[in-house]
Amino acid sequence: MMTKPQTTLLAIYDMDKTVTRRATYNGFLLHMAFNKSPWRLLLAPFLPVGLVLYALKIWDRAQLKQFSQILLIGRRVPKTQFAKYLESHADLVVGKNVYPQLLARVAQEKAAGYRHVMATASYRLYVEAIAKRLGFDDVIATDLSTDSSGHVLAQIDGHNCHDVAKLELVKRWMERHGLARATCHIRAYSDHVSDAPLLNYADEPFATNPHGPLARLAKKKGWPVLDWRVVET
Repeated sequence: MMTKPQTTLLAIYDMDKTVTRRATYNGFLLHMAFNKSPWRLLLAPFLPVGLVLYALKIWDRAQLKQFSQILLIGRRVPKTQFAKYLESHADLVVGKNVYPQLLARVAQEKAAGYRHVMATASYRLYVEAIAKRLGFDDVIATDLSTDSSGHVLAQIDGHNCHDVAKLELVKRWMERHGLARATCHIRAYSDHVSDAPLLNYADEPFATNPHGPLARLAKKKGWPVLDWRVVET
């Protein structure tokens, strides 16, 4: 008699504005600049140049992120210099920038047997320390290139983990871990309509702290909405 494969429970969360109240990338850059090279803060007024080029669609998101990293951290930095400050940055994020409802939900899901995955466009370099503190088991994120001497480069390795690319990276991660879609039950959480491909892929999609376009899509699709921005009194 054939036995039915055991179902694997996955809870896949976006990070910025889903798990956290505010986006984390600029905070990470400023934390690194302030601690590693304070003089680089003098370059911060040039950041809007990148935003203008992005708004004009001359640059994509990856180019904008790389430009900001070059200004505030540097084009080529020894990995050991990052290591000094990643833990303190994670402490700041978890201590001041995480929705308490997230912590409660993760605890409930863990009790039910879910495996937690952070899938985010933010850099793996700093996400892993945050995810670990929040009880996540795995991270799918944007990777940075390194050179032969171990320096971290201001250059994305592969795809920016965003939109359709995020779903593809989730699928690759599942394949590497021997997880067949047919034997998985997936919950997905995101605040942004760019994660519609991942939400559509999930068995249980949750529009979490959704911005306007995702809120409208969730209403059209009948997806549950979790709004942790609302403070109960």
